[in-house]
Amino acid sequence: MPSYNELQLYMSGLWLLVKGDAQGFRLLDLSDRGMMRSFWAFVWCLPAMVISWVWWRAMFMSGLPDDAHVGGIFFARLGMLEILDWMVPLVFLGVLCIVMDLGKKFAPIVITFNWLSVPFAYAYAILSVFYLLNIKLGGLLAIVHFCVLVASVVVLSRLLKMVCGPQPLIVTAMVLVLIVPDMVLSQFMQRFLGVYPIFEFGDLPLQISPPSSSGLSRGSVHVNNERG
Repeated sequence: MPSYNELQLYMSGLWLLVKGDAQGFRLLDLSDRGMMRSFWAFVWCLPAMVISWVWWRAMFMSGLPDDAHVGGIFFARLGMLEILDWMVPLVFLGVLCIVMDLGKKFAPIVITFNWLSVPFAYAYAILSVFYLLNIKLGGLLAIVHFCVLVASVVVLSRLLKMVCGPQPLIVTAMVLVLIVPDMVLSQFMQRFLGVYPIFEFGDLPLQISPPSSSGLSRGSVHVNNERG
């Protein structure tokens, strides 16, 4: 598992790449071994995921009767969802790289994508803490959440541009492949696994939709609307 010092080095490399400095590649391990080690990013994201899972459980429980109980299987299902959300977009990315004859770009993209998940996971975890503590900031949290989501797309786009070169169509296709399947899969699997909260406000149900901690909706569960 990469050490904390290595993680700092990787974050510095990503920051240089975001700024358009190709020297950032020198701080990343772009080998096949480096690609495999980049999946340790999931472990580095685990504390942030747990924070978001705790908040998600609280939201889920608040929509159930007072005597209801949710055990460890709930967290196991969330963990399963996180793994799927992390891996499925990368499978689609691999197919896209084969179709576009960009096989040599696959490893660098996976490496940057995986390590980029770490800072955004903790950004979303901080938001989850605010939701968990029921801190009332009006619509500010929703705005901040939206800004983090936009930032993740912008940062991912800049990283892909550095890896693939100035090819807008290819970069756009890769951004869509890495983000859209994650969102669609999350919505489907949350319902399938029975971890999707629904609250009743009068006759109107308010449905809460969390992005996952894995992709760059990775960062874990978040709500689209605050409970009134």
